Amino acid sequence: MTTSALHLWQGEFIDDAQAGRRLGGLAELTGRVLARALPTDVVLGACAAVGRDLADPGSALYGRLAGHLPADEAAQTLAELAGALGRQALERKLRRELGGLRPERLTRPDGRETVYESWAPVGLLVHIAPGNAAAVAPLSVVEGLLAGNVNVLKTSSSDTALAQDLLAALGAADPTGMICERVVALRFPSARKDWIRTLCGQADAIAAWGGEDALRAVSEIAPPGCRVVEWGHRISFAYLTREAAADDGLLDALAGDVCRFEQQACSSPQVVYLDTRDATDVFAFAGRFAERLAKVSEARRAPLPGPAEQAEITTMQQLARLEQHLGLTRVFAAEDGSWRVMADTRPALDASPLHRSVWVKPLPRHAVTETLRPMRRFLQTAAVGGSPQDVAELSRALFAAGVTRVTPVGSMLEGYEGEPHDGVYALQRYSRRVSARTQDEQFRTVACLDDLVAPAVLPPAPQAPLLGKEGVQRALASLDPRHAHLYFRSGGSSGPPALSVFTCDDYDNQMRAAADGLLSAGFDPARDRAANLFYCGGMYGSFISFFSILERLNATQIPMAAGPDHAMTAEALVTHGADTVFGMPSYLWQLFHAEADRLRAYGGIRKVFYGGEHFTAEQRRVLTDEFGVEVIRSAAYGSTDLGPLGYQCTAAEGSVHHVLTDLHTLEILDPHEDRPVETGEPGRLVFTTRARAGQRLERYEIGDLGRAVQGACACGSHVPRLELLGRYGDVVRVGTYFVNYRRILRAAQERLGYHGELQLLVVSGPDREMLTARLDEQYAGDPEGAREALVAEVPELASAEAEGLLAFAVEAVRREVFERTATSGKLRTVVDLR
Repeated sequence: MTTSALHLWQGEFIDDAQAGRRLGGLAELTGRVLARALPTDVVLGACAAVGRDLADPGSALYGRLAGHLPADEAAQTLAELAGALGRQALERKLRRELGGLRPERLTRPDGRETVYESWAPVGLLVHIAPGNAAAVAPLSVVEGLLAGNVNVLKTSSSDTALAQDLLAALGAADPTGMICERVVALRFPSARKDWIRTLCGQADAIAAWGGEDALRAVSEIAPPGCRVVEWGHRISFAYLTREAAADDGLLDALAGDVCRFEQQACSSPQVVYLDTRDATDVFAFAGRFAERLAKVSEARRAPLPGPAEQAEITTMQQLARLEQHLGLTRVFAAEDGSWRVMADTRPALDASPLHRSVWVKPLPRHAVTETLRPMRRFLQTAAVGGSPQDVAELSRALFAAGVTRVTPVGSMLEGYEGEPHDGVYALQRYSRRVSARTQDEQFRTVACLDDLVAPAVLPPAPQAPLLGKEGVQRALASLDPRHAHLYFRSGGSSGPPALSVFTCDDYDNQMRAAADGLLSAGFDPARDRAANLFYCGGMYGSFISFFSILERLNATQIPMAAGPDHAMTAEALVTHGADTVFGMPSYLWQLFHAEADRLRAYGGIRKVFYGGEHFTAEQRRVLTDEFGVEVIRSAAYGSTDLGPLGYQCTAAEGSVHHVLTDLHTLEILDPHEDRPVETGEPGRLVFTTRARAGQRLERYEIGDLGRAVQGACACGSHVPRLELLGRYGDVVRVGTYFVNYRRILRAAQERLGYHGELQLLVVSGPDREMLTARLDEQYAGDPEGAREALVAEVPELASAEAEGLLAFAVEAVRREVFERTATSGKLRTVVDLR
């Protein structure tokens, strides 16, 4: 970048002449760019990448940006930027301010209604940044990007290129190019009125920092209807009860707030109020606080104020000294002029000249609101020292007066992720809440209007090694406890039970995504009466998850859980008028058979939503023909470790699911090599979850096989689809041959018309291995005939038997004999006892 290239324009550095020619076309540029929505995922990914670089002093970006800052401020400023750009901080901000991680998507806030709402950008957002806070300008643009706006940043020509270089790095970290096209960063003096007028004259919103005069000037040139978001100067103070004022440790903490940043921050204390009327108390406290401030100030040497600032300090200090003769004030000041405490018996709020200058004033608590309210437009932070009851009472009075933040004494300049600023959420000020009301019947199964338009723009899978279950379990040992709120354990149907840990925010985000999927599957919260019959207990997550999903849909639910007393369950279904059941196929199959007469007579079960396994074609036929079930559909495709992964729509057949791209990025890799398969070919499913704060599972091999389904879905959604083809564990090596469970099951269905459950049992024999296929005796009348049919249909069985490597048998057993996992109730398809 040359010295003449002052400006960043959509990823390109340009000079004054080029910027001047382009300025007048900002409105047209905005119209073109906004036609394509900016997913928050794109912004989060780019910010996280830049944040990692800023946290690494050895990175090229760190070195470049540090060169724009004073040497003694560089490390702190870049650490502040790195923290603010971190994924966790921005996700928390999105949740707090806009209600979720994908606020731009038109979804149904109430599952019972086909009304869609989202947050939309205001359009062209102009940021007029302050010159005294290097981090404010780029972070304001990041907020504008999270809200989806086209952003034009104006910094002073005397500022460094820190903001421009940081925003250029953000654009470079985005492979989609969508960030670059939404960012323009200009450096020019405010005296250049023609540029200011051209810029603001096209704005839909203006975010401006500065004093009253500067903000008034911006409001005057803003066009009609333009939203002006004012971030003006604010005054903050401390309020101490009598007991708190006697605590030297608390006074040291307050003195630390005074010395930090030389009171330049809006949240720095300029006044200390005491809960008293007595002038004697005020003067006595001021003397004591001066001693504490002297001690703290000595440990933190103060930089010299400039001539103008020193003149203001001297003037105010001298005026206060003159009023001492009237008994109104008393001044305590350092001999070297590094600090001063000015006691004043009048309670009216006065701004201090800063640079470790503090007023001490009386203000009895009953007069707090009345006294401070005239200054409400300028109030920001109040640090309250007192008991919990005092803090509660005074907070209400202070909020009524106009204060927007109450903090403990000693932490006035600290904040928390997602904290509102000056009484508002910035992202809401940079957004519009929009809604679309539709015809109910046509949209009952449409969870998100955006899915009917185009596929989502997704970040690519990360460049990282593949991750297996063992790696995930090892990583749990070092997981930060802040990210471990909910513990779930898998059912163990394909191996030893594995532990998975979620934050509450992770869980909520996943359940909301799964709820949208359930709408697409044909569940109707306004009409269906759902019985949750998934297994519960033992840290197993299915019942709890579907309770949460149905709750978020505002659905009617009967949370019964799976249990051994089938008669009681059936009676409850009939008594409470359930017409929809959720559960594992194994359990539901047992329930329908054990209580066949009662459920046939009831005839009220219209919908069955299942998870964890699949119903066979014959089982579906029985439920439809004999029990009157109209809809049999997957409730969700998911796993305990990753959460919900996909959902079925009303047009889905077999094991085809749409991918929950709100949460995950999917890769399909060759079964034997770590490379992508050709389009439509089967392979290993590898997921990267993008919506987890703690356990960020990247390129995780879930153990399933599948293939991408090409072409448009008949439901109208553009969300990608996959067809599940079974698990790695469905293939067992026996008698030196690989035998596929699903191939044997399919042969039983097609050759024998079998529609019960099937389980393979493998044991070691004295001279060969033994493979037994267990069939449900209700549907298997001739085990020997079944054995011959399966051997004839599955070549591996015939070859292994002919070579003397395998003894294959079929046995018909009672349904209760089948082995199932203890927690989930899933059928163990292959039981290997070798």
